[in-house]
Formats: sequence, structure tokens, C-alpha cells
Amino acid sequence: MLRTIVHRGPDDEGVYVGAQAAMGTRRLSIIDLETGHQPLSNEDGSVWIAYNGETYNFGGLKDELQALGHRFATRTDTETIVHAYEQWDEAFLQKLRGMFAFSLWDGRKRRMLLARDRIGKKPLYYTLLPDGTLVFGSELKCLVAHPRVERTLNPQALDMFLTLEYIPAPLSIYRNIFKLPAGHYLIYEDGKVSTHQYWDIEPQDRESQKKGGLTVPAACDRLYELLKESVRLRLISDVPLGAFLSGGIDSSCIVGLMRELGASPLKTFSIGFEDATYNELGFARQTAERFGTDHEEFILRPQALELTEKLVRHLDEPLGDFSIFPTFLVSQLARAKVKVVLSGDGGDEVFAGYEHYQAQKLGLLPGASMLGRAAAAVTGALPPSAKKKGLWNKARRYTRGFELDPAARHLRWMMFLSARDKRRLYAPGLVESLSGVREVREQDPFAAVFARMPGFDPITAELYLDLKTYLADDIMVKVDRMSMAASLEARAPLLDHKVVEFAFSLPGDWKLHGLTTKWIFKKTMERLLPRENITRRKEGFSIPIKHWLRRELRDMLLDHLSEERIRREGYFNYAPIKRMLDRHLQGRENYSHQLWALLVFEVWKENSL
Repeated sequence: MLRTIVHRGPDDEGVYVGAQAAMGTRRLSIIDLETGHQPLSNEDGSVWIAYNGETYNFGGLKDELQALGHRFATRTDTETIVHAYEQWDEAFLQKLRGMFAFSLWDGRKRRMLLARDRIGKKPLYYTLLPDGTLVFGSELKCLVAHPRVERTLNPQALDMFLTLEYIPAPLSIYRNIFKLPAGHYLIYEDGKVSTHQYWDIEPQDRESQKKGGLTVPAACDRLYELLKESVRLRLISDVPLGAFLSGGIDSSCIVGLMRELGASPLKTFSIGFEDATYNELGFARQTAERFGTDHEEFILRPQALELTEKLVRHLDEPLGDFSIFPTFLVSQLARAKVKVVLSGDGGDEVFAGYEHYQAQKLGLLPGASMLGRAAAAVTGALPPSAKKKGLWNKARRYTRGFELDPAARHLRWMMFLSARDKRRLYAPGLVESLSGVREVREQDPFAAVFARMPGFDPITAELYLDLKTYLADDIMVKVDRMSMAASLEARAPLLDHKVVEFAFSLPGDWKLHGLTTKWIFKKTMERLLPRENITRRKEGFSIPIKHWLRRELRDMLLDHLSEERIRREGYFNYAPIKRMLDRHLQGRENYSHQLWALLVFEVWKENSL
């Protein structure tokens, strides 16, 4: 099991084997390089921990615990967690500030505790075997290396993947293996498992926000101080660190704050493309020059797609996010110089940076549904633009959301196969296996989130949905797997839980102000960044996949989605796949999301079932 995750910790390996429990770790040494070996125990060996991540406030916690009489043998944050558990039991989770996934064995109580950080930055999978044995690990490959863990496809997870391009927790692609959701812990006792939520965002309605009396200038000041504190905490390291820099406002904010806090040397890393419409290197260079960084960049060329099978293997389960390529390659670039990077991930979900928030807001206006359906009929009848972005492609995508009622519409902005599409695509065998689960609707996996959304104002409710689903199960998965594939630790200051809680306490129209995205964040950054950096159009961390599928990936696509293979495997009907292939390869339609998802599934299945 440990050999499958050497990339997550190439520096050290450790194993604890007791009478009832065994744990192993692979370590990427960041803090306390000499005495931080794991698994690690308390003084008498009754409590053991295997830990992945960083607890940024461990220094203050250590002082508090020492004052209460606890003795420390190391300088590592891992030992702090052991003593915090001894002092406060599972309530200690509320005190941790950072990113983590860990297992903690309490020999006296014969109890295993698994826990995952609030946002879901670090992964944790588990399964309960028929004899009551709990098996767990950081990645799926770790679990399926266990000789008694079965690999059986979960049809509901496949359906969710093809709909959303990711698999929402607690599902995994395997039927009997589960993700521990973000902000949860698991207790295993007497052969039984129970999961518990220890963190969530508390709704703030408009009246309570008004009573708070916070002005916009005061909110900007408070947000700036929180962001600065978050970056400062993430500069704690005993090894060199740097930053990803795209030139957008999020990564530029992080780099600017690192410079303000005196980080030196300040190394930054960027990825660009030969296709000019996808290339943001010029903006990244401007930011690097402004803050005097030691800047490196890499041009991603189509031949890098030889990485496809390697990256899908690192993901362990299907994920349709195209940006795995630049994320891995910029991580590889950075790892040649540093072990830790800070990234700008999370700004869009916390401060309302995506276009679909604009679409959702427009969709709630009177008469929007009727107008939208008419526009969808027009845009659907004409071909897409060859450009990456632009009004026409945006209209084509977002007008289709008006086919759904407003309650489900937010998911449509993030859906890539509708119920009608799936009825055509799914073969009878897959339809039958799904009916055994329940009638599948797109919003079913999100029922608990939908139940809490009415407590927020309409804009913040949309952010809450993305924070709990898309961010945790797509963005965080991509960043963790691709950075760890390069043995690089990525830290996300914008996702510090104190920053997130403050942002969610602010009125929604301070985040999406009219149709201006990230309004309060942009106003806050006016004191740090030049105006052109703040006001320029968002590009996103994407790649020209629609072109690559027509050229460099064409043979691989036609091989894995061949009629013979599709009919033999029995999951899908071939006719709709052929139609998508023909229209996409001829340039008459852009089916890159759908075809890439099917290709990823086929590559995954070939290697994993």
C-alpha cells in the first residue's frame, strides 16, 4: 500500500503495527526534518498518528499544551495533534488551522479516528471489509493494493462523473470505497463506522448582516488583514518555497502579499501555451516584474499529451478537468527548485469569480426563462466559435441552462450531460444498474447542501453549493493529485477557513456587485495590485483541448471510443458517441467536455478494473 504512494512522500517511510491496528506513512519532509518521523506516538505509546498535511497554528497550540503539562519530543506539527487529542478528544479538531488528513489510533479505547480538513484540501478514502476490518488511505490506489479490497464499478459514481466531470463525496468510482467528506471525521469502534461533521458555514441572512454594521472600507481592511495573516502562516517551512503565478488577481494577490511579508528569495512559476488565446504568460511576467520575483515559465505543447495515461493513473478515478495538464507541469517545474508552493486556488468559489454566477443572477430576473429558451434555440442551431471565450460561446453554453427550473439551474451551468443526453447515451445495462440505486436526478448527491442553501442570500447560496461540491471534489482533487504527483506541497491561503468564514459572512452583492465578479476582493486588492491586473477579463486555467482532440489526441480518441470497444463493454450506445465524434472532428460542434470525459473513463477503466 505504501509503495503506491511514494510520490506523496519520497523522503521517508514509517510503519506502526500493533495488536489491533496498523498504520503506515510516506513523508514529504517540510517541518522538523530531523525528528519528524511517522507514525508518531505519545509518551507511553497508547496513541499513534499517521498524518498528511500542515497545521499552520501548531506553534501556538504547542505552547498551550505545554502549559497544560504535555511534554514534546519533536518540533513537528504532527506531535501537536497527538497531545491535542489527549487533551480535548475529538473537539481538538476545532482548534486546527490548516490542511490535513490523518488516522489516529487510541489503543486504550480501541478506537480509530480518521479526520479531514474543513475544505477538503487533503484526501482520505476508506472501506469496511465484510469481516469488519477498516482499510483507509490517501489515494484510491493505496486501498485497492490491499488484497481483500474489491474493484467493482459504482454506476452511480459513473453517472455523476459524466454529468459533472467529477465524483462528489462520499461516492468513489468503486462501489464499496468512500471519500470521507471535507470537514468530517470518522470513528471506528467494535467493527462499526460512524461519520460526523465538525465544520460548516453558518448562514448569514440580510438582516443579521445589516445588524453587523460593517462598512465596505472596514470589510476591505479586515479582509486584507486576514489574507495577510493566512499567507504569513503558510510561509512557515524548513525547506524552500515559491508560488504559482498565472497573472490573474488570485495568484497575483498571493505573490504580492508574500513580497510584502518579506519572503526571500521569492520564486514564481507559470505555464503558457503556443495558442495565443490561451496564453497568459505576459500578465504573469508583469506581476513577476512588479514584485521582483525569480520567475520561471514553461510552454505546454501538444506533445505533452503523452502524459494523458500517466495523469489519469495518478487521479485513480475519472476526473474531467482539463487543467490537470498545466497543473501537473507547473508543479513539476516548481519542484525542481522548491518543495512548497502557495497558490491562488479558491478565490472564484469564495468571492464569486465564475461566469455562471452572473448567468444564475440573470436567470432569476422576471421573464428570463422564456427569453433564455428562445435564445437557446437560436444558439443551438449555429456552430461554436473557434475562440476560447467570447460572447457567442458563452451564450451557447449558458442559455441551455434555462431548460431547467431555477432550483436546479445552478447545476446546469456546471453540467455537461443533461438527462436527455444520458437517456440516449446509456446502454440498457447501465440504465438498469442505475435504477437499482434510485431514480437519478442531477441534484440528488447535493440534497444536504440544497437543504441549507435557503439560509443564505441568493448569491452566497450559490457560492456555498460550489464550496461544498465543485471546489472540494474537483478543484482540490486536481491540485492535490497533480502537485503530489510531482512530490510538491501546494498551500492555498485564500481557503484558510477564517478567510472563508469572513467572506461568507458578507452580503452576496458585495461579492457579485451587479455583474461585477469578486467585487469586494477586487476593492481590497486595489492597495496591492495595479488596476489592469484587477480589471482585466478572467481567463481561467484551461487548455486548447477542443483543438487537441481534433489533432494530437485524435488517434487515441478514436481508438478508445471505437464502435467495437463501446459495444463490447456495454456501458454506452455507440450512435450518440459517433455523432459527437463526427461533429466535433469536423469542427461543426464543440463536444470536448463530453468526449474528454468518455476518453478519461475508458483510459481509467483499462488500467483500473
